[in-house]
Amino acid sequence: MRTVKTETIIENIKEMCIEATHFLSDDMKQVFEEAVQTEESPLGKQILNQLQENLEIAGNDMIPICQDTGMAVIFVKIGQEVHIEGGSLTDAINEGVRRGYVDGFLRKSVVADPIYRENTKDNTPAVIHYDIVEGDTIDITVAPKGFGSENMSRVFMLKPADGIEGVKEAILTAVRDAGPNACPPMVVGVGIGGTFEKCALLAKKALTRNVLEGSPIEYVKNLEKEMLEKINCLGIGPGGLGGTKTALAVNIETYPTHIAGLPVAVNICCHVNRHAHRVI
Repeated sequence: MRTVKTETIIENIKEMCIEATHFLSDDMKQVFEEAVQTEESPLGKQILNQLQENLEIAGNDMIPICQDTGMAVIFVKIGQEVHIEGGSLTDAINEGVRRGYVDGFLRKSVVADPIYRENTKDNTPAVIHYDIVEGDTIDITVAPKGFGSENMSRVFMLKPADGIEGVKEAILTAVRDAGPNACPPMVVGVGIGGTFEKCALLAKKALTRNVLEGSPIEYVKNLEKEMLEKINCLGIGPGGLGGTKTALAVNIETYPTHIAGLPVAVNICCHVNRHAHRVI
């Protein structure tokens, strides 16, 4: 049994919140640079160059990539052989988020109640997803999610008879309806299967997967490539001002489902697709 102190978790979460809101992950840097080189529209290329300049300034001057520093979404894989010492894990995660947003001077965007909307002033609570796994480590992914793109996400409860063509149309519908509001070029996370809530979680997790790595399932990998091509033919383009780079990547995750259902969720993220990953 390995012991991990809550203070270690707090400090790592704090640092990851600051890291994710200031720096692009390596995979996102690569697909963004490729988009700059291959965008066919002059205006679209100009927009991408401006976004790339913004990214460089953010990293060099330690200014957030976007003024919307998001609501913190945390994925935690906890090894069964880990003993957490020093208090509640959930409290530790939220304290890490609090320190990250307060000490990092990040915008606090979370309200305590969805109707009365009083700001919590420290961007807590986070949205936390736990997974118990084998081993003696704690695997953490911090994904601050801005709501320009989050608001454009959709869940479709399709019929089994709709099949893969229905899935394709659902994805295109979500992206088409999002248009410029999701700050394209976007990353599109898709969850297929499970239940109403499971497909949404799959779509959210899909956004944290390395965009350079296709699905290990052959037909899903092919579907990712096909949908990226079709999305980039919509003409929405960078900033919604037209072009051939509406999306940088499409990541799809699947899960078994009921004989009577075909749930599909599309979770859209803006061009930065912020996330940071560490193993403690």
